[in-house]
Amino acid sequence: MNIAILSRGKELYSTQSLLNAAEAKNHTVSVINPDFCNVLIEEQNALIQHHDTLLTDFDAVIPRISVSNTYFGSSIVRHFEAMAVFCAVSSEGILNSRDKWVSFQIMAKAGIPLPKTTLSIPAYAEDFLMDFGKRPVIIKLLEGTHGEGVILCESYQNALATMEALHSVGTKFIIQEYIAESKGTDIRAIVVGDEVVAAMKRKAKDGEFRSNLHRGGSSEKIILSPEEKNIAIQAAKALNLGVCGVDMLPSENGVLVLEVNSTPGLEGIEKTTGIDVSRKIIQYLECNKR
Repeated sequence: MNIAILSRGKELYSTQSLLNAAEAKNHTVSVINPDFCNVLIEEQNALIQHHDTLLTDFDAVIPRISVSNTYFGSSIVRHFEAMAVFCAVSSEGILNSRDKWVSFQIMAKAGIPLPKTTLSIPAYAEDFLMDFGKRPVIIKLLEGTHGEGVILCESYQNALATMEALHSVGTKFIIQEYIAESKGTDIRAIVVGDEVVAAMKRKAKDGEFRSNLHRGGSSEKIILSPEEKNIAIQAAKALNLGVCGVDMLPSENGVLVLEVNSTPGLEGIEKTTGIDVSRKIIQYLECNKR
């Protein structure tokens, strides 16, 4: 197969891992920086140009689109889709997963268990906040990664002041219940196709509520229950993502989905579990190339 990896950094761990896995299966692989792509429509044909070269004859694409490049990156993926190239992550999935509120609306429709969440509107800020019973809440910007834009507000007054500040600069965000019983732990499951291929439990460092490994959290390999596996797979399907990371939180009411990441980092999960996730992704491409 001729495979394209859309990535801004050839030296990044995830990109290198995918590159090595593809080459180990004797595939031809190109790392394409989306920043240097031009998308064209000419004579009713979708064309993609990288530097001075037209991109043709690709069998499959692995998008590694960063949050800061969501719009243009997803546009390139959509162009590959128009060219009938199989994409491990759909353009629709990238856009839907990047907006936390949109992703929650889609997952709610699919019956995925989620924490209580509301989209904050300036005119009803106090009323919406009161609906959480003056308990601690989490405020999340609609776009963010690695725990950025996630704020724990431990009191009603703190939450209200934070909301007023964000509203004053036109920032859109959601309010979410704080699941205290999780005690700073969550679950990251990697879904590839119809299978959870790897999972780990992450724990926040002392004094931190966010469990992201980029913020000093620790991790350990775990085996998910059949119910947890099913929830992760259904969340991926709801958002039309062939490859993704599903973050779940244990609660008194069972596991809840916190977020679905269309470009999950592979370093933490591969080193924690010892599972070659990149190899699983290449196998997924092999089974689905057009």
